[in-house]
Amino acid sequence: MINRFSAVRLAVFVVGLAVLAGCAGDPIKRKNGQHTSRPFVINNLAKSDIDMVTEQTQRQVLAGLRRLTVKLYRRNPQEYRKAGYGDVEAATGQIFNQLPRWRQSGLDRVDWAESLRLAFSESYAGDRVHAYMLALIVMTMASYDHRVEFYMTDDLSAQSLYNSARNLETAAWKLANARTGGGAPFLLSNGVDEEVQNLSFEREFGKLIAQQDLLALVIEDKSNRSINRVFQNVASFVLLPV
Repeated sequence: MINRFSAVRLAVFVVGLAVLAGCAGDPIKRKNGQHTSRPFVINNLAKSDIDMVTEQTQRQVLAGLRRLTVKLYRRNPQEYRKAGYGDVEAATGQIFNQLPRWRQSGLDRVDWAESLRLAFSESYAGDRVHAYMLALIVMTMASYDHRVEFYMTDDLSAQSLYNSARNLETAAWKLANARTGGGAPFLLSNGVDEEVQNLSFEREFGKLIAQQDLLALVIEDKSNRSINRVFQNVASFVLLPV
């Protein structure tokens, strides 16, 4: 038989679950009709507020990387055709469909720095968008220790998150400025359409960099370990370890 004290504790626990389940409130509605709310799951009880912020930030960053991949393939359709894909979505899915089983896919062992350099190699005959975006995704996932769920016992490196933001700055500069020996861009990105400058790639990169930087500050404050802030010369194409 449950004693009175145990009954009270059980009641408090049940009420607590109900409160947590209802804390989400009204979801944010996007212009396309989608929303960002997620149902309450029991695993969330083992997550701190920072863990949940980390997961939400990671989801937004990965969504931004996917948008960049789609935009690059649309501007450079010859690249996905090199790999035998018939459309942008099929080529994009080749990378992003691996995220739910990231470690099992083996992509966490990809040399992202080499893949990034390969995208701008004159001798490379493969899909440059794939090489470029795979590098950014693996590098970003490395800054999250190749995890997609975070709990109170997990400990991310603020330095890695900070370094990943600097590497994104370098990668964005390289994309916009790298040219072949003949003077043509390796990959088309920002451009001028009917005398109107298209800076959508810069805006996407700006959001990604800001998200990684903000999370780095949050983790720095949580861990009490200071970030070593370095000046990064993007034109040198020197990448920081993550």
